[in-house]
Amino acid sequence: MHTFSTLSFTPCKTLFQPMARFCCSMAVEEKGLVSYCTKVERNANLEKLQYNYLFPEISVRELRHIKKYPNAKVISLGIGDTTEPIPDIVALSMANYAKSLATPQGYKGYGAEQGNQELKKAIAETFYKDTGIKDSEVFVSDGSQCDISRLQMLFGSNVSIAVQDPSFPAYIDSSVIIGQTGDIEKESGRYQNIVYMECGPRNNFFPDLSKTARTDIIFFCSPNNPTGHASSRKQLEQLVEFAKRNGSIIVYDSAYAVYITDGPRSIYEIPGARKVAIEVSSFSKVAGFTGVRLGWTVVPEELVYSNGFPVINDFNRIVCTCFNGASNVAQAGGLACLSSDGFKAVRSNVDYYKENAEILVNTFTSLGLRVYGGTNAPYVWVHFPGSDSWDMFNEILEKTHIITVPGSGFGPEGREFIRVTAFGHRENILEASERLRSFLS
Repeated sequence: MHTFSTLSFTPCKTLFQPMARFCCSMAVEEKGLVSYCTKVERNANLEKLQYNYLFPEISVRELRHIKKYPNAKVISLGIGDTTEPIPDIVALSMANYAKSLATPQGYKGYGAEQGNQELKKAIAETFYKDTGIKDSEVFVSDGSQCDISRLQMLFGSNVSIAVQDPSFPAYIDSSVIIGQTGDIEKESGRYQNIVYMECGPRNNFFPDLSKTARTDIIFFCSPNNPTGHASSRKQLEQLVEFAKRNGSIIVYDSAYAVYITDGPRSIYEIPGARKVAIEVSSFSKVAGFTGVRLGWTVVPEELVYSNGFPVINDFNRIVCTCFNGASNVAQAGGLACLSSDGFKAVRSNVDYYKENAEILVNTFTSLGLRVYGGTNAPYVWVHFPGSDSWDMFNEILEKTHIITVPGSGFGPEGREFIRVTAFGHRENILEASERLRSFLS
């Protein structure tokens, strides 16, 4: 399904060729809408994208449902947006910093593109203690998803990539946009020139690396979004060894690592990872910064290209060219999060969401469904054998007024699953559980 916001798109009369070629009605006159086409060709890679980006598409369907049922209380267990207030100690730090900007003594403009030095040091000490990661290898950003696109710019269009299937859509979509892929295969739903590493219940959500083709870049998320599986130390050792043997670079997404109760939280806990891995992470799900926007990327000095040139030098150039640094106000909040009292406070919210996940897992399990995740991650991955995930999404929405996420939006391996998020107010989680029991029992 394609939606084009509020703009009116009309096929150009003089250029009517493929369906994908549209021109925008740019001028409105008293006598009506006037169509006009420039002579600029559309980026052909954007034409390869199969659908609207997954989460805006879900928002469109939610709005349509609300219009259809204006009196219904819709509960969102779909888009992974945090719901609990930012702890006072963190919010106060940002407020005080913002207030100081109104004074001659407290005003500050541009900061270092790589981030506040004190925050870089705090990130290294808090999340990478005993791994050898230095603060000079930490780049503070406006979020891990933004950094994924910056990394794609770093790698360019000529690299080959592998992704988990299912996986976070941004890895694939950014690869398509930058030109790393071929066309989509309609039958399989997979893009040519991408290696899809199947990660499902039959292989404990970890790919069979003995049957995985070599690629330049391996996108890997643990705990995985959407399945909620956190890879074991043994599994990550296999991944690092696989990358070393093939001369590949792992882009390791640890955005949900703080939810892990046992097992590695960083790829750098694995010996040898500094030579083959970049790690991206975020304050979004750690501290409720989904709207504040703050993250980081780690690029070790030992990571080098085939010609021996350090990758960190090129990433620094990308950052300095494309980014003016994360918000100073957000970075003040990040520092407060990593203080002793601040970290305890944000961990309290994490524990709250984990309790929500336990409620949801128990709900689906009591109904006889196979459920995965929800232990080391805020996502619950529910199997509906023989069903189509979009059909299941629509049926749950229609019958219970609950938003979920169809598993096929994360890749072909998710076609019989839905993802349910534990981010939500407790009363909504409990009410959603009762609705689901009534519907599915």
